[in-house]
Formats: sequence, structure tokens, C-alpha cells
Amino acid sequence: MADVEARLAQLGIELPAVVPPVAAYTPAVLDGQYVFTSGQLPMVAGALPATGKVGEGHGLVPAADAKEYARTCALNALAAAKSVLGSLDRVRRVVKVVGFVASDPAFTGQPGVINGASEVLGDIFGDAGVHARSAVGVAVLPLDSPVEVELILAVD
Repeated sequence: MADVEARLAQLGIELPAVVPPVAAYTPAVLDGQYVFTSGQLPMVAGALPATGKVGEGHGLVPAADAKEYARTCALNALAAAKSVLGSLDRVRRVVKVVGFVASDPAFTGQPGVINGASEVLGDIFGDAGVHARSAVGVAVLPLDSPVEVELILAVD
């Protein structure tokens, strides 16, 4: 898809720097016609904006906040993809999004949280941003992050 970089500017979205790995992996791998990103946390300037489980109640991360964090994860994943592609204009389509939500046992709104990632990808890529997806509730994520997102992108 051409003009992704222009679309980002039009939306007022500036991709962050690639988040350095917190373990033994690389942020993204280009293999043939696909880029696979590692799971990205909602890091902003080297720190998580919140930690803990997503749910309703005292001490839990509200679902609306977690949805914004999923958006941040997707932008971090695009930054990782750009680091191996040189330009996001090479992206033909978003193939798959996998989202993990650290969930309170009573929380069942994982799809709504991961919509934060899906919606921003749709805003950026239009029809090429429509993707297959999994939204999974888990007990805990690295660094006690409330959400994590990984992408598979088809590229030219």
C-alpha cells in the first residue's frame, strides 16, 4: 500500500522509536513477503503507562484505558516493522493481529480492548488494514503489562 507514511502524517501519528527487547528476541523479522513482529507492550518513552490486570473495580486497569494501550502496542509494532522494511509504504495489508489482555478473572471484554489496535490499523491502512484477529485473556504479561499486541503484515 503506497502513501502509508503520508497517511500517518495526515492522522497526526508519529511512530515511536523501536522499543528495545526486554529478553532474547528481535522486535521484527522480515521473511519473504511477511513481517512478523514480536509481541509489543504499550511502552511510552521507555516505560509502561500502567501495570496490572484489566477489569472493573479498585486497583484494576479500566477497559477504556487498556484499549488506548492496545493502540499504543500496535503503533510500537508498526515501528518495529518499519525498522526492518525501511518504509511502511511496503505494507500490502495487515494479515493478522494477536492481542493479549492481562485479565481479572471476571473480565470478558478482551475483544473491545484489542479493538484499540484494530481500529488504528484500519485508520492507517484503510481496507488493507482489515485483518484476522485473536483477542486472548491471560493471567499475566511481561513486566505486568495490561496488554500486548503482535502483527503479521504482508509486504512487497
